[in-house]
Amino acid sequence: MSGGVIAVVVPLYLAECLSANERGRGTAIFQFMLTLGIVIAALIGWLYTRHAETAIAQAAGNALLVSAAENHAWRGMFLTVIYPGILFFISCWFLSETPRWLFRKGRIPQARAALLRALPEREADIVWREMEDVAREQDKAAATGAHDSLWRRKYVVPFVLACIVLACTQTTGINSILSFLVIILRQAGMSARHATQGDVVVKLMNCGMTLVAVALVDRRGRRFLLRIGTGGVVIALFAAGLIFHTIETRTSDVRATMQSAVAGDRLTLPLNSSTLPAETPGRPTSLTVVYSYGDGDHMDTVLSDGSDPVVRIAPDAKEAGAALVIRRARYGLVPGPSTGWAVAACLGLFILAYAVGPGVVVWLMLSELMPTRIRSTGMGIALLINQGISTLIAALFLPVVGIFGYYAMFFFWAGCTAIYLLTATFFLPETRGRTLEEIEKYFERQGESAVASIGTDS
Repeated sequence: MSGGVIAVVVPLYLAECLSANERGRGTAIFQFMLTLGIVIAALIGWLYTRHAETAIAQAAGNALLVSAAENHAWRGMFLTVIYPGILFFISCWFLSETPRWLFRKGRIPQARAALLRALPEREADIVWREMEDVAREQDKAAATGAHDSLWRRKYVVPFVLACIVLACTQTTGINSILSFLVIILRQAGMSARHATQGDVVVKLMNCGMTLVAVALVDRRGRRFLLRIGTGGVVIALFAAGLIFHTIETRTSDVRATMQSAVAGDRLTLPLNSSTLPAETPGRPTSLTVVYSYGDGDHMDTVLSDGSDPVVRIAPDAKEAGAALVIRRARYGLVPGPSTGWAVAACLGLFILAYAVGPGVVVWLMLSELMPTRIRSTGMGIALLINQGISTLIAALFLPVVGIFGYYAMFFFWAGCTAIYLLTATFFLPETRGRTLEEIEKYFERQGESAVASIGTDS
């Protein structure tokens, strides 16, 4: 709940306080701080995990000491959130309301004072006149019986564009790729050590390239960064999909073998040459099993060179008594290191392009596209769509990978990002250097032009 509120309010607050010339840089710094937080969180998690692994090794199998080490690790991770949370909470008491919100509420003296705190006097005077112009136009509309509904013609276009931008940002696959990066690199043929290092490097690249976007967003504009970013993402995802398609079409169907090894609705099968012979002895192999106990599919991937190369499938409490059904089982050689590095290069290009384009621009465009009157409601609905699609992709990722392979998800993400690229190229206006009121008037003129053309055609 807290994260959802913050995700809406922070970019909204920045958009309404910063000047037109600094709004892009300010919102980009917000995104940079998000990526920096991800890196810090990853390092904290790595630190606690390493201490826990050391303590577990020293416990020498003592269940009580192992449990204590695990509990200390996860509780310590959660405890670290308290410190930035307290700082955030205290800092909020020193913030004033945004001038546009105060103006809308009729608190004119406070709005003027807040605007002068945020902007130089000359620029504040320009913005103030624009706010008054927009207010007069809205008063005229209200006098004729028009209401400030989200579904008015002049609001629908920017609202729909903002929803498309937010939805397509999630369908780039950014969350799934960051979450399953180590598994993806391992499946592509990287060693466990290199895959873990690659995970940290990619997150550092995400953070570093956001700094580049901070420098470019107010110089080159939002559309330029989105075009470059989404174009690079499409290339990276499509190339990774082709590599995985080549890998996964060479695997064998061993579903019958897996099903025959089921005993008592459980499956325990060591992954070695005696249970599943490999075409090239000595090379590591991979087995992906999709199974079900009657309610939903589950997936398990085991690598022969992993720390525990054994397939272990057993029902949990709610699945007790249900029959184990193997839906799909694919077995094959793990690709060589060169293939792993090729996929790593694709994912590196992906994160560079994402960080310089959608990663920075999405929050900025969201706050700029929404007109003042419906900004909070529109952003809330758009963010709900964003999080809903994020949840849907997270739910689909493992089942789709288990049934079709990684290439299917990469091709799906590439197709969705192509739609993103077309939207950025042909439909999004350039908002660099424009005040929020100027952007609102632009869409209002577009709506009036559309009405006029409809009237002419009729």
